[in-house]
Amino acid sequence: MLIKKIQQVPAKPVQMEGAENVSVRVIFGPDDGAATFAMRVFELLAAGHTPYHAHPFEHEVLILSGQICLTTEKGPVALDPGDAVMVGANEKHQFKNLSAAQPASFLCLVPVEYQK
Repeated sequence: MLIKKIQQVPAKPVQMEGAENVSVRVIFGPDDGAATFAMRVFELLAAGHTPYHAHPFEHEVLILSGQICLTTEKGPVALDPGDAVMVGANEKHQFKNLSAAQPASFLCLVPVEYQK
């Protein structure tokens, strides 16, 4: 069994094209021997966002802090702390921090083979 403090896991900038002012902490992943899931915490600085993208796997997201806009092919959806989302395989999506002054964060679970 592994137990970690989230803030003790180093935050690394997201290096995907289209990402702006966003970092990720891989809480549990391949380096920990995780066989099935990778758990990550994304932190969006003020006005930060992930790229508008899709990938061949589903993932689950739990909003931890801040106000976030989920951009989908059907339009934008406002998300608050405690909201949970399941993004299906190949669904285009983007997470944007709606605040120009405060950070926002979310927990994201993906199949471990897609965590790099």
